[in-house]
Amino acid sequence: MSLFDDAVLVLKGYEDQEELRQTYLDHLATHPDGMWKACGDGHITASALVIDPSRGQVLLTLHRKLRMWLQMGGHCEPVDETLAAAALREGTEESGIEGLTLLPGGPVRLDRHHTPCAWHLDVQYAALAPAGAAEAISDESLDLRWYAYDEVADVADESVVQLLEATRARL
Repeated sequence: MSLFDDAVLVLKGYEDQEELRQTYLDHLATHPDGMWKACGDGHITASALVIDPSRGQVLLTLHRKLRMWLQMGGHCEPVDETLAAAALREGTEESGIEGLTLLPGGPVRLDRHHTPCAWHLDVQYAALAPAGAAEAISDESLDLRWYAYDEVADVADESVVQLLEATRARL
């Protein structure tokens, strides 16, 4: 199965945010290249909120280009066999943490936002950090920092707050 086919199946199985979910499916139906950065009308991206429930904290990255505190995430790549694998790859690359595991149950949220390259139709997962995880800053980040759940709204935008709320509801 291709990454495109996986994305369609994941989105068809996602039961929340019906209108936005349909926007994603419509985008893929009209853009065979809709998974890739080269699609100038927008593309599917995958992200992972790295969370440590035992400490009540999330790891956010200060994005180098956007200069905002965000979850880990980005463009799908040809090596990605599934959206979940793309989210896990991005989470691992940007956090430097080996051994992340995705929270069961598929995507936690969808978030569509405009970026300097195009519209991102982000499929958002949550990734559990293993005990004693040590982060390492990647070249895509200016900084990485653990935040207590109640600190996230002070540093991040509403989309990250909503992702954290949806993740906590699923824990």
